[in-house]
Amino acid sequence: MHWLIKIIVATLVNAGVFTLMSQYLPKFSLSGGFEKTVLVALVFTLLNFILKPIFKLILGPLIILTLGLGLILVNMLLLYILDSLANNLNIDGVLTIFYAAIILGIANFLIHLFFKKRT
Repeated sequence: MHWLIKIIVATLVNAGVFTLMSQYLPKFSLSGGFEKTVLVALVFTLLNFILKPIFKLILGPLIILTLGLGLILVNMLLLYILDSLANNLNIDGVLTIFYAAIILGIANFLIHLFFKKRT
């Protein structure tokens, strides 16, 4: 049951972050209403739970050599996959996906800290 609450909270926080990024980041557009935003956030959350550990394992040496900055590359890969999966999300440009990866990385790190302190 704990994992379900974590997925719900992560999805809602990611939905809020996606909404803010669509308003303030140039070349980052998210069309549709609240339901579509939550759906995109849910897909991103599931990608985080499923693919992120695999990417971290594959890119482990790069992450270690860059003292953790390689995690930005992992988040960029996840956003690129999300952009190709979601029809209502459009991210144009490497710099935009870079900024979005940093922002989402910080948000998801804070979610992780919140749940780590609660257990």
